[in-house]
Amino acid sequence: MRILEMLTLAAALSLPAGASAQAATEKATFAGGCFWCMEPPYDVLPGVISTTSGYIGGRTANPTYEQVSAGATGHAEAVQVVYDPAKVTYERLLEVFWVNVDPTVRDRQFCDSGSQYRTGIFYHSEAQRAAAQASKAALEKSKPFKAPIVTPVEMAGTFYPAEGYHQDYYVKNPVRYKFYRNGCGRDARLRELWGDKAGK
Repeated sequence: MRILEMLTLAAALSLPAGASAQAATEKATFAGGCFWCMEPPYDVLPGVISTTSGYIGGRTANPTYEQVSAGATGHAEAVQVVYDPAKVTYERLLEVFWVNVDPTVRDRQFCDSGSQYRTGIFYHSEAQRAAAQASKAALEKSKPFKAPIVTPVEMAGTFYPAEGYHQDYYVKNPVRYKFYRNGCGRDARLRELWGDKAGK
């Protein structure tokens, strides 16, 4: 038996009876307005493996960008994060989420209006639900602004990846991305809400 096969067998035998090797990654899904703007803060976070822009929380199967942007499907633009929980915690992902959104408004983010631009935390497990609710409760006590936090915590449904041209848009179209982000007033509003923590 080759060494690799021996190591694999040894690892399998060390598992408790009836147990199986768990995947080394987990996923988290957040809606924060334009999904182009929610990929960058996670892409630079150690422990994050990938980010995917897409649609969640709606009633239409396989929605297109045109359908979602028209507000016809009930979906929110969102980003799904695949991460290594051994390197970054879900709590840290939540921290990044909060300081990259305006959680004080419904069905709108910055210059974009409509339910498709709403904020939301979509949990994939009971542990994520509890962590998200605890994070929201703690933030209500410590937030640096007076307005209430209206971002909901909801169970994740089907996530539909957006069209290819939306993925990594800020990398593929840096000039257009910066023009949109600045013109939308996103960073200015984040600094107003979060001060030095904005976007981090």
